Amino acid sequence: MREAWGKTDQETASYHPLAHHCMDVAAVLARMMVLPVLRNRLDTAAGRPLSDVDCQRLAALTFLHDIGKLHPGFQAKGWPEGLWRGPTRGHLQEGWAFLQLAFPNSEHPFHQTLQQIQAWGGACEPIIAAAFAHHGRTVFPSGDPTLRDWDRPELLHYDWRIEAKRMDDALHRWFPDAFQANHGSLPEEPRFHHLIAGLMSLADWIGSDMRFFPYTAPFDPDYNARSHKAARHALEAVGLDAVAVTGQAPPSFGALTGGWQPNAAQAAIGGVSPEAKLVILESETGSGKTEAALWRFAQLFAAGKVSGLYFAVPTRAAAKQLHRRVNHAMRLWLGDSAPEVVLAIPGMLRSGDFEGQRLAHWRVRWEDKDSERTAAHRWAAEHATRYLAAWVAVGTVDQAMLGGLQVKHAHLRGSALSRSLLVVDEVHASDAYMTEVLKQLTDSHLKAGGYAMLMSATLGVRSRKEWTNEGLPDFPAASAAPYPAVWVRGESTPRTSAPAGRPRMIRVNSSPTMEPIHAAKQAMTAARHRARVLVVRNTVDRAVETWQAVREAGAQSLLMQVEGSPALHHSRFAVEDRKLLDAAVEEALGKNRPRQQRGCIVIGTQTLEQSLDIDADLLITDLCPMDVLLQRVGRLHRHYSPRPTGFETARVTVLMPDGGLDRLAAPSFFNGLGAWEAEDGFTGIYRDLAGLELTRRLVEGKTIWRIPEMNRALVEGTTHPEPLQALIQEKGKAWERYHQQFGGTEAAARMLAEVNLLDRKEPLEELKFPPSDEDIMTRLGEEGRIVALEPAPIGPFGQAVTRIALPSHWSKGTADKDEVRIEPDGNGLDLWVGDAHFRYSRAGLRRL
Repeated sequence: MREAWGKTDQETASYHPLAHHCMDVAAVLARMMVLPVLRNRLDTAAGRPLSDVDCQRLAALTFLHDIGKLHPGFQAKGWPEGLWRGPTRGHLQEGWAFLQLAFPNSEHPFHQTLQQIQAWGGACEPIIAAAFAHHGRTVFPSGDPTLRDWDRPELLHYDWRIEAKRMDDALHRWFPDAFQANHGSLPEEPRFHHLIAGLMSLADWIGSDMRFFPYTAPFDPDYNARSHKAARHALEAVGLDAVAVTGQAPPSFGALTGGWQPNAAQAAIGGVSPEAKLVILESETGSGKTEAALWRFAQLFAAGKVSGLYFAVPTRAAAKQLHRRVNHAMRLWLGDSAPEVVLAIPGMLRSGDFEGQRLAHWRVRWEDKDSERTAAHRWAAEHATRYLAAWVAVGTVDQAMLGGLQVKHAHLRGSALSRSLLVVDEVHASDAYMTEVLKQLTDSHLKAGGYAMLMSATLGVRSRKEWTNEGLPDFPAASAAPYPAVWVRGESTPRTSAPAGRPRMIRVNSSPTMEPIHAAKQAMTAARHRARVLVVRNTVDRAVETWQAVREAGAQSLLMQVEGSPALHHSRFAVEDRKLLDAAVEEALGKNRPRQQRGCIVIGTQTLEQSLDIDADLLITDLCPMDVLLQRVGRLHRHYSPRPTGFETARVTVLMPDGGLDRLAAPSFFNGLGAWEAEDGFTGIYRDLAGLELTRRLVEGKTIWRIPEMNRALVEGTTHPEPLQALIQEKGKAWERYHQQFGGTEAAARMLAEVNLLDRKEPLEELKFPPSDEDIMTRLGEEGRIVALEPAPIGPFGQAVTRIALPSHWSKGTADKDEVRIEPDGNGLDLWVGDAHFRYSRAGLRRL
């Protein structure tokens, strides 16, 4: 008689009994509930402390997560061909059917157990629904269950009733305290059910990993002891249980930075109580906000308030650069006990200093010689779904936001994040949709007992009040607010500090045209005088045109070089080539570039403006909103360094549209400014014409900016509702109509965010995910469909290219089933996805 399997390998004819696998997952959850930080989050979400009996019951219900695998139609997937003539089945809806059949049927092996479980209260149904959602989506019963699907007369080698009785006996033997009578009900708070759903899903991922739970057959009545021991080891290995450093005293700032003393803004963060849940740091670019956030994390970790860190930044390039800094800081602090910091960028495999390579059957090969011993510690790095379960991870903000949307594995992501300090850098950079998602995710995170820190150099009061729940002060009061400042939710006044960075004087010029040749000529003139020039255009097309204008002028040698030829930087490059481009930017403009460097030109888009530690002598930039402009200006004179003659003072040239902005109120779109009307409202990059016009006037009206002294006035002068409304009235009807439409689009984006949000206040057992994640996912960023290139061709930089991400608006009309054709030609490659034709070259990806 065949034993029910939970995991099987047909190639080796080995299997793991179903009861063993279910015990593995339950043991992982049981161990999670012992960890102090996660226990705090569960108690907070439940509204009361959990008892030991509560935890036993939760583990027992987790044990049932795969009970549907008893169905012979599922078991047949592991049998030799010919033993089953019916259709194969899944195990989630079959799990519901198993319980529905058991409840009214006194002869069913689980009948009496379900009667006992019913006494645990009304929370059992949503918690069982949470257990059945372990594959990432809620699952509900379909139709009336019948025994006809379970019982077949030809099955002489398998009896599901015998296996169900084995499972029932194991449940009572391994979780005896769960069945204590008269103990009360499990928590009925929906937030608790959502949190436990994510932890159950995370437990299933860990409990299914053979590195921690090797196949052990046949069934062993005492297997539970082995499973609990393995669960403890597994959580230590993946970093969820950081026993190696638990109980250490909080480190000094110097321990994280190699001996530095904290500046005023960093010291202000260091003085915030570990009880404060939400902290906002406003400080100028280059003032050490990253180190302040790491010190905050270290203090909270030492106080037992958090057991992880997720550091979220807007772009992949910024995440890769920041990853190295955080990894270095962890080693300075914890030495040999330090975690390998995970780089949370889909498509990349990096943990600490090491890269991995994907193999068949979901395996990963790591490049270091000792990888057999250390691979388990890189568990969270090996799959994007697991990023937020890392002890420390650095990645893009969208990876955090996936924990707040109705997408697959949102519960796992959100529950894993609950134990961590969530740090969001450049929080001002999100649009209305992403801001609403991030705000709701953060609120949910805080209400579950979590901690968050938000950082920005340019956060106006209109945006800040969304996070602090403060009222909106008038324009004079807002402009007079201190800067830099630390804002703590619940405190009425900010904690002020002296400017953290050295004061800088910026000489600001405006140019009456945005033509590529004009930008190229200015850049070439400065570079020939040994200046390091950064050119940031609002759109990929204009960046490419500017780059080509420099090449056509015969100045290719002045451009950033990759593999001996000119290159530029934007988002439409393959993952392998992005690594080369990021390294080239750092070599040209990074902190450790050669001191006696000749002039150079780096051209790109918004990928160069945020979180990157690069240092230019001259910035040439398109007009953009003031908060964005200050971010770009922050790339000037970041470090003490010799400057070429004529560039002793940092200089910025702002390219203005010919004839001003009035024509864009039609509406129309020009080089990233303004908008055009689409099905879902106004579409564009920088759509707030009033804010852009106020920025234009300040650029033309002040030729010298003193940074950071003027930061507050510059931001409030272009984002506060009072000057915005005054400008719209001044401009007249056309601008009023435009901004009414613009406001409607912003409101619609927030409403769409609310529709897509995973509302953890709502009953989990009523939550039905959309059938596809595609529409929700593409709202989070520029990338749409990922096109795998097989076999991998050699790309324009001499590297094999394995996949290319299409922008979301180029993905429409393509499908996974479309044929992919590739034609390399030595300078790049032509790519067809169905009928869509693309060219991939040193200029990036473009659609033909």
